[in-house]
Amino acid sequence: METLSQIYAARVASGELTADPVQELALTRFERIRVALAEPVKTSFFRKAPPPPKGLYLWGGVGRGKSMLMDMFVDASPVPARRVHFHAFMQEIHAGMHKARQDSVEDALQPVAQAVSTDIKLLAFDEMQITDITDAMIVGRLFEMLMQSGVVIVTTSNRVPDDLYKDGLNRQLFLPFIDLLKDKMEVAELASPTDYRQDRMSGSPVFFTPNGPEARAQIEEIWQRLTEGKAKPLELIVQGRKVRLPGFHNGVARAKFFDLCGVPLGPADYLTIAEAARVLVIEDIPRLSRNNFNEAKRFVTLIDALYEARVQLIASAAATPEMLYVEGTGTFEFERTASRLREMQSADWGRD
Repeated sequence: METLSQIYAARVASGELTADPVQELALTRFERIRVALAEPVKTSFFRKAPPPPKGLYLWGGVGRGKSMLMDMFVDASPVPARRVHFHAFMQEIHAGMHKARQDSVEDALQPVAQAVSTDIKLLAFDEMQITDITDAMIVGRLFEMLMQSGVVIVTTSNRVPDDLYKDGLNRQLFLPFIDLLKDKMEVAELASPTDYRQDRMSGSPVFFTPNGPEARAQIEEIWQRLTEGKAKPLELIVQGRKVRLPGFHNGVARAKFFDLCGVPLGPADYLTIAEAARVLVIEDIPRLSRNNFNEAKRFVTLIDALYEARVQLIASAAATPEMLYVEGTGTFEFERTASRLREMQSADWGRD
């Protein structure tokens, strides 16, 4: 079987990747786990199975290649593996616990963790981040149960472990989970100086007007470049509600205006979207006026959340930012939104 370094070198030679010494070093950390998992497990009446290898918590800035390396590692896994976005996985856990409670199970997390560990030996999370208190209160026990069942966990994150659930409610109850990560997983930084996601956007406009076939084609070309055709829907849980992003991959999300602003979403929903997505594609923004005042207010709130989180915005709209909202109550207030939309089009917007 080829090593991960050999697979990486072949992709560099073909021109698919650019050689990056920091990425190559990170691959050796994944290779440690791959080799250990490939070892045949010898057990007998007198010999227990050896403990599984330590997992990996790989963190670093956006666009550095964490998810690409994770994909390469999972594709080469010698054991049953699952690659899943952290938000989507936690939604599944909550749904399983809800069913277990309906069945009067005393510890609702136990059967859910057992079901996960029955099917896989390697669990790969992308974009680990904790923003919801319900996630924060169960994730420590969940990881412990999975690890005790022999599941190896690897994860990527934009945050160092000590910054997970930072300033969250009752954070002191979450701190033991951070200690668990440091003890049971290798923590490593991917400190590449190159933001490859920005490189893929280099020279491309990010605001297309008017709405129409040409704008859709341009956005589709950028979307394919950023997601490599691997996007899937993602559902986020916000205060018990589901917020759906129709397309998501590697921190890049895509939705139409009415998916986000034509439904009754509020600041908490938009903050969660801004936390999950480092790039957001919004299509078909209409002209705004008194006729769609509620949608306009939600759009202002959404842009505020994206702006504060420095999310890269790619959009198609019926008009330029200054001409989107030209009549009716709220035109004065929209001037700030138009200004932010202009600023978010700058070449260096969204970089850490």
